[in-house]
Parts: sequence; C-alpha cells; structure tokens
Amino acid sequence: MKPNLHTSLTHEPWTKGRLVAREAPLKLKDIWAIRVRLQLSNDIRNLALFNLAIVSKLGKCV
Repeated sequence: MKPNLHTSLTHEPWTKGRLVAREAPLKLKDIWAIRVRLQLSNDIRNLALFNLAIVSKLGKCV
C-alpha cells in the first residue's frame, strides 16, 4: 500500500507575510571568479555543477 502524498497537514510558505526581493544576478566577473577558484581547488564536481547551472540558466533567457 502506497502512502498518501496528499495529506491533510497544512503548509505555509516561508515567505508568507514577508517582503522578499530578488537577488541581483551574478556579473560576468563574479562568474569567472567562482570558476577560477573551483579550478584552482581541483573541485571538478562543483565546477561541473556550477557550469551546468550557468548554462541552463542562460539557455532559458535566450
């Protein structure tokens, strides 16, 4: 028997009653600074995830 995914518990969003502004987008120099730090630390996994995030975000804008 599968558990019921739609329970009767209510869930309030964490932003309810708060003023939440969008963060400013990353600038090109910030993106390159993050990439260089990840490359220098040989953090291949996080570098690949960061590149994927940047490419997927830019792909939606074009």
